[in-house]
Amino acid sequence: MARVICIGELLWDYVATATGNTNTVREQWSPQLGGAPANVACGVQQLGLTAALLSCVGRDELGQALIKAVSDRGIESQGIQQHSLLPTRRVYIRRDAEGDRRVVGFSETVNPDATQNAATDFADRHIQAQALPVSLFETADYLVLGTVAWAAPESRMALIQALELADQFQVKVFLDVNWRPLFWQHPEAAPGLIRQLWPRIDFLKLSRAEAQWLFGTTDAAAIAQTLDSLEGVWVTAGGEGPISYYLSGQVGQVAPFPVTAVDTTGAGDSFVAGLIAQLCQQGLAAASQAAIAQEITTYAAAVGALSTQAIGANAARLTPEAVAQFLLQQRVA
Repeated sequence: MARVICIGELLWDYVATATGNTNTVREQWSPQLGGAPANVACGVQQLGLTAALLSCVGRDELGQALIKAVSDRGIESQGIQQHSLLPTRRVYIRRDAEGDRRVVGFSETVNPDATQNAATDFADRHIQAQALPVSLFETADYLVLGTVAWAAPESRMALIQALELADQFQVKVFLDVNWRPLFWQHPEAAPGLIRQLWPRIDFLKLSRAEAQWLFGTTDAAAIAQTLDSLEGVWVTAGGEGPISYYLSGQVGQVAPFPVTAVDTTGAGDSFVAGLIAQLCQQGLAAASQAAIAQEITTYAAAVGALSTQAIGANAARLTPEAVAQFLLQQRVA
């Protein structure tokens, strides 16, 4: 069974149970397991792979609850470190009537526009490189990371160590840019720091805004040509337009599935989980066939669409059977 290692932030998403931006009534928040790496780990685990999560939480009640939640999902948790002084992070999220989510801060004292960094310090910024379990990399197939942990010096060193181990044990590296300026103390430094990752990765997923920001184009093939070491590139439009992809020499587009979203939190992470599950199942050699490359991306789009049907990034059922049934319904429709 393929093993996927996910490294980065592990936190609680507190999702508003009501939609809209009500400031006059105290909002009700639904706590959900969150953090992009954790979301991907949950997704690939549901889709039949083995996942391990590398992160850091506080030695507090919230942190212990996160470790239990991860373990209860069958995800390997031995790589989750605990910080004795710093708290576990909470992220507060509002939803609009269409289910689109917006991060509004790291406490119930909500930042109205979330344009300024609201962090003081949290445990997930302090993953220790020397504490990463080397044994996990010996049998891993994919390492998944984002750029949130890249924003903090200690966690950045842990990511560099993970990349070194991935290189040592020939583990494929998948980067989802997942740009979140709220997590950066100096967002202006982000582009230069993020570009340091380009030589270290095999697969890249970006939103259209991220692609334009970092490459000046939203065309996956053009990005792959710029970084000729990449085996796969996906540029997503959040359901507003086609997914542009490049995979093993094949180029194409996939239209998003039209669904009524309840909560879009983690939809991109579920898309990544779908891609990796299919890359493991189909194999990279098969992906050089045009039909298979299209099938892999279509499957991932289905997983992303399904993930929006419940509150919380990991609340929807993303089993292979559920995805197959969804795809069948879409073909019939």
